[in-house]
Amino acid sequence: MERELQITADGSHTLSIPSMEVTYHSKHGAIQESNHVFIDAGLKYYTGLHPDQTIQILEIGFGTGLNCLLTAIYAREQKLSIQYHGIDAFPLLTEEARSLNHGQLLNNNDLFQQLHACSWNQLHTVDTCFQLHKHHTSLELFSANGLFDCVYYDAFAPSAQPELWTSTIFSQLFSMLGPGGILVTYCSKSDVRRAMQAAGFRVTKIQGPHGKREMVRAFKDA
Repeated sequence: MERELQITADGSHTLSIPSMEVTYHSKHGAIQESNHVFIDAGLKYYTGLHPDQTIQILEIGFGTGLNCLLTAIYAREQKLSIQYHGIDAFPLLTEEARSLNHGQLLNNNDLFQQLHACSWNQLHTVDTCFQLHKHHTSLELFSANGLFDCVYYDAFAPSAQPELWTSTIFSQLFSMLGPGGILVTYCSKSDVRRAMQAAGFRVTKIQGPHGKREMVRAFKDA
C-alpha cells in the first residue's frame, strides 16, 4: 500500500493513500483533530464521569499512532491507569512511523518511538500509567477478552471503507463496550448515525473539530 507524507494546517504530519483518495487525518490539522475528537470528546469526557478507575480503550485504526500518543501523554499528566488496544490490518512500516513529526511537536518523541517499537499482538507495559496492545488484524476478525470503556472509531471515511460503517460493525462494537461505555468518531453522516442507533447506541451530535461542523459521541447506556 503506497502512502505519502503530507503536512496539515497545524504543522503536524498526516499520511495519504492516493489509490483510496483518503488521508489519515484532517487537512485542517492532525493534532488538533485528534485532540478534539478522541481526547477531549472521548477520554476526558469519560474520565469526568468515571474517575479513579482503570480505563480500557479500543482504537479502530491505529494508523500513525497519534491518538495513542496523545492518550499516553494524558495518562501520564493525570496519573491515570489506561490499557489501550489498537487495531490495524495494514500497519505502518518502521520508516514511515519514523518520518512523522507528532512526537517532536508534542515534545514526546521518545514515547512516540517507543509506542511504535512495541511488537504487534502482544501486551506491553509502557510505564506505570499505560499499557499497549496492538492487534494486527481487521475489525471483522477481532475478538476481545473483556469489555471496553471507550472506543475511538477512527476508520477511513465511509466513502473509502463503507463496510466499516454498517449496523453489523456497530453491533459488534456495542457488544464489546461495558455499560456506560462511549464511542467517539469524527463522522456524523445521517446513515452512520442510523446504523449506530440500529445497533443499540444512543447517538448524540456534538461540536466537531476545526474544519468540521459536527462529530458523534454515542453511548451504551447502563
